[in-house]
Amino acid sequence: MSVEFLRNLWYFALPATALRKRQLVHKLMLGEPILLGRTEAGEAFALRDLCPHRGVPLTAGRISDGTVECAYHGWRFKPSGQCAFIPSLVGEEGVEPAKIRVRSYPLIERNGLIWVYMAQDPASDAAPVTGIPALPIAADAKPRMIEAQKFPCEIDHAVMGLMDPAHGPFVHKVWWWRSANSIHAKAKKYAPIPRGFTMVSHKPSSNSLLYRVLGGDVKTEISFELPSVRVEHIKAGRHEIVGLTTCTPVTELETEVTQTFFWTMNWVTPFKPIFRRAAVTFLNQDRAMVTLQAQGLKFNPRLMLIQDADVPAMWYHRLKKEWTASRSEGRDFANPVPETTLRWRS
Repeated sequence: MSVEFLRNLWYFALPATALRKRQLVHKLMLGEPILLGRTEAGEAFALRDLCPHRGVPLTAGRISDGTVECAYHGWRFKPSGQCAFIPSLVGEEGVEPAKIRVRSYPLIERNGLIWVYMAQDPASDAAPVTGIPALPIAADAKPRMIEAQKFPCEIDHAVMGLMDPAHGPFVHKVWWWRSANSIHAKAKKYAPIPRGFTMVSHKPSSNSLLYRVLGGDVKTEISFELPSVRVEHIKAGRHEIVGLTTCTPVTELETEVTQTFFWTMNWVTPFKPIFRRAAVTFLNQDRAMVTLQAQGLKFNPRLMLIQDADVPAMWYHRLKKEWTASRSEGRDFANPVPETTLRWRS
């Protein structure tokens, strides 16, 4: 069964620091070959990574005079996608380079992160219908730490793992986090947001050591937004930590999961190697589980979701369905998530 990716939404591409001036980077996003480049002037842009002449990846070429030069025949393309120059022309062919285009993708670079808009219609020049996810950070904030891994699973299973509140004591069994013996009943209030939902601000679980080391009156709010963005906003007195987790489909059966962290307390920085180890451990554990899950999914089992622990996963599927329907019907998106309290043990 083929996977239908959500369109007309922004997907995380890569950290801004991973794209230097005059550099071309190839990314596969939603099964599409994408070139991410940065001109000599520092402008970031995104194009379809295929030359329309002979199909050679444009990332095999170079940045030249503010254009992307194909490695095969030297055709040059502006960051807008318009062809600027074809070296082989002598002027008698009747070919107008300016009428030749490579697909360009809207791109936003903000807070040290690069996002690409994946439209439904590749030929459409319409402006994006949504904005990038709004993060609760300062306008000039930059990432303090980023970790990424590719998970061997389709996007839905990666996203459902983001919002699963019951797997922690089993998948993430480490002494500094939680154990199966620490399971207890919980009740969390949820509310809708424009394209998703949030677990409203609350005191985090007392069985999580990493929260306790922050000290003070710690509160956290966890939100999910289409297409695949989870934001955890932790407040500890006057200081804050924001954890951004994004899932970007690579292909139908591979998803890139990236964790990005921002924080305001300088005392955390010397301990960054420890926090990085924790982030890598969590990603490794989640990746190992979806790898194991893939063995069972080969047999196409009918999956069962239960109340209340799996309700966020149910909401995700409803959000997807409503987003697709609202786009195809040309109407406003109507969030199907109600304000409610969910209860489970973890």
